[in-house]
Amino acid sequence: MAKLTKFAAVAAATLLALTACSSDTDKKDADSADSGDVVVLKVGASPVPHADILNFINENLAEDAGIQLEIIEYTDYVQPNVALSEGELDANFFQHLPYWEAEVDEKGYEFEHGEGVQIEPYGVYSQKIDDLADLADGGIVLVVNDPSNQARALQLLEDEGLIKLADVDNPTIYDVVDNPKNLQFMEAEAAVLPVQLPDADIAVINGNFALEHGLNPATDAIAIEDGEGNPYGNILAWNKNSDKAEAIAILEELLHSPEVADFIRESYPNGEIIPAF
Repeated sequence: MAKLTKFAAVAAATLLALTACSSDTDKKDADSADSGDVVVLKVGASPVPHADILNFINENLAEDAGIQLEIIEYTDYVQPNVALSEGELDANFFQHLPYWEAEVDEKGYEFEHGEGVQIEPYGVYSQKIDDLADLADGGIVLVVNDPSNQARALQLLEDEGLIKLADVDNPTIYDVVDNPKNLQFMEAEAAVLPVQLPDADIAVINGNFALEHGLNPATDAIAIEDGEGNPYGNILAWNKNSDKAEAIAILEELLHSPEVADFIRESYPNGEIIPAF
């Protein structure tokens, strides 16, 4: 395994970004890792691909790095942050930075975050048309209902020439200023977008939820988000002043290891999900 002997030193450096102060509990974690004891981290994650990536780490990298992951799967975008804030989790891995920022701003969470791990491209899906040029006037468009992800979905529609958005941060369906096809927008929770796809002419769906419902972004989407320069890399999040800061730093390093990058590429060879590092 490449360079795992360096993780202790790297984790010590990363720890400066994880917490501004050192606590007795942090020292206890460090001493446990140095003595060979394994630190268990409870990590909340979406099933695909987040839990898959964490399971790969658990099975191939974690033991030699002195950690063990207890992975709790969630199928929505709300509960993982609630559970983290209430201390039920040590970290979570399901969200991109714009969503994290919106959650922290709105709900006052005292979280920290790591760097982007992978990008799950948004795609436009339909059971009624094979080309956006065939989208009917007045067609029903299904988009996610949370602000940061809705802005991302609408940006894809604007990139495809279907709408024009006002120049505002995190535009919503109420910021559509040009709608030549008179599209009708419906909103839904991210996890149920694939289920409600038959009710719409098109739906804009995140890559992980598409994959969970048998939709392949590389082959089934009639339009897909560009990965280059994409700001929506998914991140690890944890509580400020966590009592497992050093172990979290190790997990953050493992998530950005060459082994994980190779795992993502090999698991999704058609670019359905791509490394963000």
